[in-house]
Amino acid sequence: MGALIIWLVVGGIAGWLAGQIVRGFGFGLIGNIVVGIVGAFIAGFLLPQLGIVIGSGFLRSVIHATIGAVILLVIVGLIRR
Repeated sequence: MGALIIWLVVGGIAGWLAGQIVRGFGFGLIGNIVVGIVGAFIAGFLLPQLGIVIGSGFLRSVIHATIGAVILLVIVGLIRR
């Protein structure tokens, strides 16, 4: 149960940060959590392939999820056009 709460918190923070970085792509609280969690999966796959490791612990999770969420929002923005 505790891990689920941490996923939701990291997803919410990452989704909100990504929404601030990529202006005009806010999806509300639930949408931001989903974007953050999907972003964490994207970054969890992509960043190690590129040899990029940033931070450690909770901060690392938030940074990686934010990077993945930004990538996801940019792709969604390109598809919407």
